[in-house]
Amino acid sequence: MSAPPALSPARKLTLLPLIAATYFIVSGGPFGLEDTVAMAGYGGAIFILLLTPALWSFPTALMVSELASALPEDGGYYVWVKRGMGRFWGFQEAWLSLVGSVFDMALYPTLFVSYLSHFLPAMTAGQRATWIGVGLIAAAAVWNMLGAKTVGGSSVVMGVLLLAPFAVLAAASVFHGGMFAAHAAAPRHADILGGVLVAMWNYMGWDNTSTVAGEVENPQRTYPRAMAGAVALVAFGYVLPIGAVALTGLDANRWETGGWADVARAVIGTGVAGAVVALGITVGGMLGAAGSLNALTMALSRVPAALAEDGFLPAIFARRDPKTGAPRWAIAGCAAAWALGLMLPFSKLLMLDMLLTGSSILLEFAALVALRIREPNLARPYRVPGGMAGAIAVCIPPAALMVLTAVRNHAEPVGPINALQFGGILMALGVVAYFVGGLFRKP
Repeated sequence: MSAPPALSPARKLTLLPLIAATYFIVSGGPFGLEDTVAMAGYGGAIFILLLTPALWSFPTALMVSELASALPEDGGYYVWVKRGMGRFWGFQEAWLSLVGSVFDMALYPTLFVSYLSHFLPAMTAGQRATWIGVGLIAAAAVWNMLGAKTVGGSSVVMGVLLLAPFAVLAAASVFHGGMFAAHAAAPRHADILGGVLVAMWNYMGWDNTSTVAGEVENPQRTYPRAMAGAVALVAFGYVLPIGAVALTGLDANRWETGGWADVARAVIGTGVAGAVVALGITVGGMLGAAGSLNALTMALSRVPAALAEDGFLPAIFARRDPKTGAPRWAIAGCAAAWALGLMLPFSKLLMLDMLLTGSSILLEFAALVALRIREPNLARPYRVPGGMAGAIAVCIPPAALMVLTAVRNHAEPVGPINALQFGGILMALGVVAYFVGGLFRKP
């Protein structure tokens, strides 16, 4: 596995664009957190949003910082697991990530349509919503053909534009503190575990930036700094606007998926100022969804390219543009697969995404420990502190959260079975695919 051939330093990602791309891969703004407030209330939501990064994001960022700086190759987590645990587990890592991405990548067009429908409901009626989602996936694929550097640069611009309205809303909420205190109420449909899973999804994706390591300038130094900056930016961007709105006492039951614009109108008013901020948030929601889809297209498309280089997929998926380094056929193939997920509702997409992608993250933690054992002398510009005990310790909180994920998936129906059973079937198909593919794969 190697970096894209003849990729000049001018085409590589530097620190700020990598932070911005990581921000969109993980977050894309506080959009999607509305359900956490509705499920857990303000206090519960803020507690969850502060606890989740400590148990989920911080350990994952430490793991990514060590492995991405030690093995800075395109393919990222697939390369780590394959090198630490062998080809079989490397394939399972890629399988879980790619199958999980079918559900994950459908979430962003769903959010995009949800925000668009607040102002133009007729445009998103019926099958139009699905076609808008397909068009958004196609647009992200085309933009990614221009290379990782272009994706990172556009992420910086979109990040500034989407966060500006939330800064205004936070300031207005502080100014209008207590305005709804007399009408405050506890959540009518409390679901703390559901709120935790929503928060986990909003804090998930740190490992995805690793797949473009071959296209990052000085990855050994850049990755740890980018992880630290992105963790702080994501957590701050989540807690600040929700904490500010909490000061107003707005009824938590008024929050719903895609409802940040309604929250802005409730706090600021229905006049010109409220309408402008609500419009800005709606556009920001669309930018956040599009930016996350765009950045994740960059990250996830490198996985089938790496698989093709190892003979698991047809060689055409490994072909790269000689100037931009973009694996164009891999991007196109991923986009076609992601469009299939648009048929499921948001809640089921999220549950299945957490189960499959979360399981792939546990394999990455296993690879962290395996590589410490198998290759103790591997050059590691950054190490998880605490030696082997520290490497094992950071695995424990994410593993505990994945147990909760399995419990919640067990209660989520998907046709005649539940989401846990459906996810288990998809995992089992990965084992079948590995051995069936081996019959046709060249040695």
